[in-house]
Order: sequence, then structure tokens, then C-alpha cells
Amino acid sequence: MAAPPLHIAILSRKRTLHSTSNLMRAALERDHDVSVIDPMRCNLSMGKGEPRIYHEGETLTDIDVVIPRIGASITTYGLAVVSHFDMMGVPVVNSPAGIFRSRDKLRSMQILSRMDIDMPRTYICRRPEDIDAAIRYCGGFPIILKLHQGTQGVGVMIADSRDSAESILDIFFSMGHIILIQQFIKESRGKDIRALVLGDQVCAAMKREARMGEFRSNIHRGGTGRVVRLSDEEERVAIQAAAVLGINIAGVDMLMGKDGPKVIEVNSSPGFEGLEAATGRDIAGDIIDFTIDYAERARRGEIAEPPRIG
Repeated sequence: MAAPPLHIAILSRKRTLHSTSNLMRAALERDHDVSVIDPMRCNLSMGKGEPRIYHEGETLTDIDVVIPRIGASITTYGLAVVSHFDMMGVPVVNSPAGIFRSRDKLRSMQILSRMDIDMPRTYICRRPEDIDAAIRYCGGFPIILKLHQGTQGVGVMIADSRDSAESILDIFFSMGHIILIQQFIKESRGKDIRALVLGDQVCAAMKREARMGEFRSNIHRGGTGRVVRLSDEEERVAIQAAAVLGINIAGVDMLMGKDGPKVIEVNSSPGFEGLEAATGRDIAGDIIDFTIDYAERARRGEIAEPPRIG
């Protein structure tokens, strides 16, 4: 006997976004109900044992599983909405704790380092007089400078001299920002790997290459992508990085160093337009299939608690 259709909620600001519209399409093709819920139009209420969510004045009561697509601009309130669904016992494919860890680059790097996952050497300091120590630790110029919160390459800069590094850091220090100073992996040559992890498997992967004159390979910044078959080591690292942060649907970005893959970011709301174009796969369909299976396993009590690291 076929399982009854699920009501899948996608938390997203706009239904017209590529990822959101394609997830809707894939859910409907599989005969499931789907709603797009704008987290910023949700109201939350709570009392003893009775958390509730209201959207456009209506109480949300019939949601079977939630796919969070929480943009960086609404992280705080978006996470409150995700947490409320979790409190109500609704399965959420990416936990609020996992989303929070992935958004904070400093925290995610701390956790990855603690779990022995390789990454570019990273140094954090708060005073201009400590810059020289950071440069030495990261192996000299050029160095990468990253805001501790950012996405799609925003807030990622390169400095090829002490003067340029100091001028950038002085500005951000004066604004109270936390900056990650990171080793430049020369052998990557403006290329990286994006792997889409679903649970304990890599669904698809592509190699991204920056456009001429740009060191960031993000598709949104003009980079190009082509399908790539990961080595066993690359696949293992991508799956492990998503797992230790507690993210079930993750875009894991890696650089290829001379001694193996180095994780540079784990994204809990990965876009997949470029990945679909590069691989020819119906990535949205893969995500919906994973979500349906996740909801069924949650109903049977087979979903383990997310890791309690940090």
C-alpha cells in the first residue's frame, strides 16, 4: 500500500527563486503537497507545551516535514522559525543548530578543526599589531581574508602585501567585524569543488573555476562549473564535514591541496542551479526524494539526534 502524500513546507522568502521553484515542481511531480512559507511572515507563540506558528494569520498545523532555505539576511529570525517547527515535533531536514554552525564561519572552522578535518591554515586576531603573526602562520602572501558570516563569495578578499592586508583589516576591525585570515592554496589556481551531500551520500559534484581576473570560483560571481567524479578521499571528507556540523543537505566546498582536499565552507542552504547545469541531474528531485525518506524515517523514530558539538 502506497504511503499517503506528505505536506512539505519549504521555508523561503520567494517561490520564484530557482531552488525554491524547482523543489516545488519536484514535490508536485511526486504527488506530494507543498507550501512555500516566508519565515519573515511567520508569527510565533509559545506557552507551556504549546508552541505554534502562524503564517499570514493562519495556524500551521498540518506540516509533515520542513526544508529550510534560510538566507543569510534572515538568519536570526529564520532560525527561530526553524526551531519552532522543531519544538512542535515537525521533522526539519537541516536542524537549527546545524544551520547556525554553518553560517558562522569561525564556529564551523573550530568544529571542523576539532574533528580533524583538513582546511587551509586559519588565524584570527583582533589587533593590527598581530597581523604579522597571522601572515607567518598562513605561510606568507597572498592571504585570504573572510568575514565570519557571508555567502556566495561576499566578504571574501585577497591581499598580496602587508599594506593591502593592513588597510582591509583596519577597516573591518574599526567596524567590529571578526575576520578570518586564511592560507592561500596556490595549487588550487582559482578552482574548487562543490559537493552536494544528502545524508551520508554525495549526490553530485562539480569543479568550479573562477572567471579571468577573479580568485573566487562561485557561480554567482561568474565562475563556471563542470561535472567531476570525486575520489574516495574527497567524498569521505565532504560527507564527514556535513555530518560533524549536523547538516543533512549541504553544499561542501573544497580546495585541492597538494596533500589532499581542504574544506573551505559548508553551506546549509546550497543553491543548485549551477550544479544542475553542470551535471544534468534533477538535483531538486534528489533533494525531495531525500526529504520524503527523511520524513518517513522520522515517523518511524529512526532519526538520531544531531551532534552536540558546539
